[in-house]
Amino acid sequence: MSNSNSYSYSGNLNNTLLLLIASILLTSPVHGTTPYSDDIIQSSCITTLYPDLCYSTLSTTKNLTTKKDVIQLAIEKTKETIQGNFNALKKLSSDSNLHKRCKIALQECLELVTGTLDDLDMVIQDLEEYPTKKSLREQADDLKTLMSTTITNEDICVDELSYDDACKQYSKSIIERQDLGGKMCSNVLAMIKNMTDTDIAKSDKPELNVRNLKEEKWPEWLSRRDRKLFGLWGVKPNVIVSKDGKGNYTTVAEAVKAAPEKSKKRFLIKIAKGVYEENVEIPKTKTKLMFIGDGREKTIITGKRNVAIDNYTTWNSATVGIAGAKFLARDITFRNTAGPSGHQAVALRVAADLSAFYRCSMVAYQDTLYVANGRQFFINCIIIGTVDFIFGNAAVVFQFCDILAHLPNKKQKNMLTAQGRKDPNQNTGIVIQSCKLGATPELKPVQKDFPTYLGRPWKNYSRTVIMTSSISDVIKPEGWHIWKGDFALTTLYYREFRNVGKGADTSKRVNWTGWGVMKTKEEAVPFTVGNFINGWKWLMPIGFPFWPGW
Repeated sequence: MSNSNSYSYSGNLNNTLLLLIASILLTSPVHGTTPYSDDIIQSSCITTLYPDLCYSTLSTTKNLTTKKDVIQLAIEKTKETIQGNFNALKKLSSDSNLHKRCKIALQECLELVTGTLDDLDMVIQDLEEYPTKKSLREQADDLKTLMSTTITNEDICVDELSYDDACKQYSKSIIERQDLGGKMCSNVLAMIKNMTDTDIAKSDKPELNVRNLKEEKWPEWLSRRDRKLFGLWGVKPNVIVSKDGKGNYTTVAEAVKAAPEKSKKRFLIKIAKGVYEENVEIPKTKTKLMFIGDGREKTIITGKRNVAIDNYTTWNSATVGIAGAKFLARDITFRNTAGPSGHQAVALRVAADLSAFYRCSMVAYQDTLYVANGRQFFINCIIIGTVDFIFGNAAVVFQFCDILAHLPNKKQKNMLTAQGRKDPNQNTGIVIQSCKLGATPELKPVQKDFPTYLGRPWKNYSRTVIMTSSISDVIKPEGWHIWKGDFALTTLYYREFRNVGKGADTSKRVNWTGWGVMKTKEEAVPFTVGNFINGWKWLMPIGFPFWPGW
């Protein structure tokens, strides 16, 4: 931290006085000439990535007594900025001269900003009851998840508006405002993490030993009726979708539209066998939906939207997009048939906190599965794709899944993952545990012609952990690939732990600072279902294979 003012000293000052003066200079904010006097704001802002912004945001306020007070004020200031962003986006999106992709991107940003404002309101509500509403760790995880999501939302908007030069120039001021909003959200996250980490460290409550959990216990948020849904023990769905007209609806989108808003009860949509050619959006207001198909070979939802040919954004290319929290699905295939020439063409986009998928398939080429944000879990699923085909910035765990590289276009490289953690305080990342990593039958005979890697860093603090999995020889010996030059190679976090198979040999892996091999199970425990996505609280086993530990 620098200061433009010059200071001179005369006389014989002792070392103590020199140290005191130096301390004052070093802790004074760069804006203005008067050292900031409010200790609680200063001690809170010093923990953030953008302390100058933090100081300037809060400097006019006095009489704050706790870190919680500072955080609540910072959120209110952040909301003001983001509401201004929303108004500017709305005004710009009404311009009739916008080309298709830019108009779609602006509409997407409006939805994301609305979601950010909702999430900030939820943080305010949770903070008012912190730390009494839930267990200390659970509430801390909820708060960090919500704030991690707000940062990701702002970042997605900036990425989409910056995709092409025409839209970038047209919306330059919007991009700058979105970037400011993202930094303010980052500061709030840093302060929340500092406060909750400190409180947890002071707590005498012991760590939960996730390996001792009983597998028959159910998630607390699942009602008795919900538990029956997984086994379909005589429970009738709320609605049935069937192409032959024998159900309540013939399209999935119609059934979603009929679902209640902000439901506190599970709403079950049974999707009969058939190929449903449609794009389905589940908005944030449609909570606690559950899709059940007749098997992933029989129930298929398919689309072909893409970026390269149809000029959609990556976000809006999704065949199925989910934002409503606590979404569940089983026995369904989500597919995008745009092909490798369509470039970004998402089969499934998940931006729904506390969502889970069982015995589902996600099939496409580039960007197959967009794990956008929130806590997510995939069990016994099949994910097939080419470039960056599992990507996003959720906190997500894959267990007992088949993750298969597909045949791409000539000269393309396959990347299994592209994790998008932008901020080191975000509690996000991709964990692949006890899965099979291999190639599709189409790729296997020619896999030497199409280099395939475990992943590459999409954002600065990209975090991916692969453990206790079987890795075939489709994976190149170096394992991982660069994004561009030396971007993120020292700040990323890539780890491998007790994997097997011809592609699991780490002796010829990359030598990046951010890559490494976990030596002990203690290093792996933070990335288990029980810890990384707080699964011991919300996603206990529900009638299918599951392991909460390492």
